[in-house]
Amino acid sequence: MAPEEDAMPEQKQDVPTPVRAVALVCTLEPSPAESSTQLLTDQVLEALRGHGVECRSVRVVDHDVKPGVEKDMGPGDAWPDIRRRILAANILVLATPTWMGQHSSVCQRVLERLDAELSETDDEGRLLTYGKVAVGVVVGNEDGAHHITGILFQALNDVGFTVPAQGVTYWHDDVKGEYRDYKDLPSAPAGVLETNRTVARHAAHLARLLRHQPYPAG
Repeated sequence: MAPEEDAMPEQKQDVPTPVRAVALVCTLEPSPAESSTQLLTDQVLEALRGHGVECRSVRVVDHDVKPGVEKDMGPGDAWPDIRRRILAANILVLATPTWMGQHSSVCQRVLERLDAELSETDDEGRLLTYGKVAVGVVVGNEDGAHHITGILFQALNDVGFTVPAQGVTYWHDDVKGEYRDYKDLPSAPAGVLETNRTVARHAAHLARLLRHQPYPAG
């Protein structure tokens, strides 16, 4: 009887790290209240999952994010944990409702806390946000989407994020329409869903490019 052949050693295969996205939902409505901002964000995350992106969502108002421009504002500050989620992700989805033609106060606080990233660099002097993609979600029953988008894009780019082409999706009610809230629509408008898919496709593509070809050090 022939001796058994030695078993071949198990080959370890390199499993690529998945692209990850975290959404910061800046609705003023705490959980578990329904939110148009949450709904539109969830639709964008679903589109991202279609490109193999792992997605998580944080409703910021549910957490005690202290005012300030430091990465940690002391005892009880929930921002350090949220910040860890941002730094662990490749894509940031920043979502805000529209109030009085402006982004929400919660969204403004997020932008202010992100200002701390200007002081955080890697060993080669690059901001830790370099190589991360950011996209926007804006929703409301009044005008202001382009104004808010301009603020989001400028602020996010200032602190090191890269915004892809057509990097925002939004819905604003036509005052003549029957529905004043996105969550009350009988179905999502085809144009919004198509924009969601474009945002997701471009964000996933750019995130993968930047992960494999990071920005050069200065």
